[in-house]
Amino acid sequence: MKAIQIASYGKPSDVAKCVELPDVSAPAPNEVVIDVEASPVNQYDLLMISGGYGYRPELPLIAGTEGAGRVVAIGSAVKHLKEGDRTLVPFLHPAWAQRIKTDAPWLRALPPGDVNQFAMMGVNPPTAYLLLTDIVKLPRGSWIIQNGANSGVGRAVVAIAKSLGLKTVNIVRREEVIAEVTALGGDVVVLDGADLGKRVAAETGNAPIHLALDGIADASPMNMMGCLADAGTLVSYGGTSRKPMAVHPGSLIFKQQSVRGFWLYFWYKAAKPEQITTMFDHLAPLVAAGTIATPVAATFGLDNVAQAIAKAGESGGKVLFTPNS
Repeated sequence: MKAIQIASYGKPSDVAKCVELPDVSAPAPNEVVIDVEASPVNQYDLLMISGGYGYRPELPLIAGTEGAGRVVAIGSAVKHLKEGDRTLVPFLHPAWAQRIKTDAPWLRALPPGDVNQFAMMGVNPPTAYLLLTDIVKLPRGSWIIQNGANSGVGRAVVAIAKSLGLKTVNIVRREEVIAEVTALGGDVVVLDGADLGKRVAAETGNAPIHLALDGIADASPMNMMGCLADAGTLVSYGGTSRKPMAVHPGSLIFKQQSVRGFWLYFWYKAAKPEQITTMFDHLAPLVAAGTIATPVAATFGLDNVAQAIAKAGESGGKVLFTPNS
């Protein structure tokens, strides 16, 4: 069985190798075997391989953390899937391999749809969904504000917010992506900047905003907190700028605003199977319909790991491995 393995942390293009490993064995009573059809190369995958992510798994390991594929064998006690079903690779299960074996009881058959998009359903859409539903309780018609609106999470936020009856203010850093985010369904799309509060108030009719989502850090959180209502919450879920987060102390002291973090890893570790199933029951139809979608730049076989990693470093869409193509 082919798989992409790392035996030491370092530069991803140097340490990620396509190797031959023993095939997975027959499933135990509660397990299933999945032929992996597609698995994305996420930036945090590369950060983890380099040793710079929030955790360091024991080595050697098969890389990759999400994907989708076909069930090819089931254990005698499995009732939630059958052979031939398409399903997800569980989050953080090694995914850059031709086959995996897992016992995740929350997995369900996916509806018809694009397998590449389903392969990207395990991380960004759940992050977006939980940012909108699990931190601040927002009634239908509420406004939220986010930066990085053209990112994978940002695009999912726009789609999921609409499905929940929420309105979005979307902050971007390049004028040329305004039309793109507007076409996705962003209610308000504006460039970041120091006068953001005045421009957002004008665009929303001074509507109160109680939730801000930050995936960039640097000065952008401070700009968004200038748009938040008193006692509003800013949630940090990423830092693509690679710079410290700047926050004005007056927002915390005089406006009683708060800042907190979110990492999907902790949620998955604590969530009950029925919570995960409920979440994907909401997300899977949106992905199947193309409402949640991420542009695909290229697909590669496992033998082409160096080319895939190089392509993943460029902008313009997601790179995926297709292990059994």
